[in-house]
Amino acid sequence: MIVGAGGAGRTVARALLERDGGLTPVGFLDDGPVGDAVDGLPVLGGTADIAGATWPVRAHLVIVAIPSLPPVRVARLIDDVCAAGLDVRYLPPGAGPRETPLSLLGRRELLVASTRARRFVSGRRVLVTGACGTVGARLCRRLRTLHPAALVQLDHDADGLARLAAESETGRSAVVDIRDASRVDALFEDVRPELVLHAAGFNHDPRPLERRPSAAVRTNVLGTRNLVRAALRHDVERFVLVSTDQAAEPVSVLGATRRLSELVLHAEAGGSTCFAAVRAGGVLGSSDSPLSAVAGRLAAGQPVTVAHPDATRHLMSAREAAELVLEATVMAEDAETFALDTGPPSSVLAVVGALVDGLRVPDATIRFTGLGPGERLRAQSFADSEERMRTAHPLICATRATPPAQGRGEPLTALLDAAARDADDEVRMLMRRILPEYRPYEERP
Repeated sequence: MIVGAGGAGRTVARALLERDGGLTPVGFLDDGPVGDAVDGLPVLGGTADIAGATWPVRAHLVIVAIPSLPPVRVARLIDDVCAAGLDVRYLPPGAGPRETPLSLLGRRELLVASTRARRFVSGRRVLVTGACGTVGARLCRRLRTLHPAALVQLDHDADGLARLAAESETGRSAVVDIRDASRVDALFEDVRPELVLHAAGFNHDPRPLERRPSAAVRTNVLGTRNLVRAALRHDVERFVLVSTDQAAEPVSVLGATRRLSELVLHAEAGGSTCFAAVRAGGVLGSSDSPLSAVAGRLAAGQPVTVAHPDATRHLMSAREAAELVLEATVMAEDAETFALDTGPPSSVLAVVGALVDGLRVPDATIRFTGLGPGERLRAQSFADSEERMRTAHPLICATRATPPAQGRGEPLTALLDAAARDADDEVRMLMRRILPEYRPYEERP
């Protein structure tokens, strides 16, 4: 889909039609009259309705081709495209289409996929939770090419599932809230999945959850436990949790609940189902990532805030995250946790600067706010106590879980009960009790 039906947009469309580059233009988004044809391609909608205009034609990529558009409008469009779960490129003045946000990685995108994933997935019944999220949707698109016997796309977002289903006739949609144990079990009874890829839940921006720990526990911990129990009851062969690097020595509610999710899996190790976890870094293009908030502030002409000039993060593309999950699925042995070796973590300040420069925002102001609740200074994929091991894949590292400490089951039950009552203070206290490594903001030196 091309944003802008003017001279630049038409030039991009003609170039795509004349070259066999793997991209086929399906139409324009323009604020002119909808339905008009430009060089044989329809104007399908305006720039204010990117999601609504793109999903009926199964668009995967949006090219912003209005070189004269003010930088703040470019930033707003990029943010909207990412929120719709699509890839985006833009055409700055005097240049060809520029990839974003992959150019913000500060490195080449890693090619993680191998032929092993195709051999493993082919012929199996696969369930993906969080199918409308950035990583979940990318997983579903990749899985369609691997010829599973069945692909079930689970999410609580009915509209998002409709858009995902419109992309391909492969796959079945299931509108299910993973916090509802009976609905989850009924779906497993019906589908009988052999492989579960659990990408649902909170994984990206930790800051909002500092005020909502009960909600985080209900989704990340209770939701995971419901899925794990259903997997055990219905003889799932493999179950892979998409976790976050914030689970390593967590300092946030998000990180703590994801670490608890990992422990829920590890507690069931040794049975007929193989449980493993994958810790993804910050996924570029995710609608709830901090970088999307930066793009939003740029769009509004507001100062950009950075916690600390020395802050670093592990960043990856949605494609890297999805392929990491699939590769880990193939290699998984019980109670392992995997992470992608992306090299040294990225400087947050450098990434924000690249975003400001790439969008050509004049006189952008960057303010340092200091580390707040839920924020850590430097990224890490594994805790100091976790032994980092190489794997058969040169770009993937792993650690094996230690046996769960005795006596965690009772506090976990109490934690879920407190979360059901929205007893936030009790939830925080119990998370500290279960996770001695959890160091929230107020307890840091």
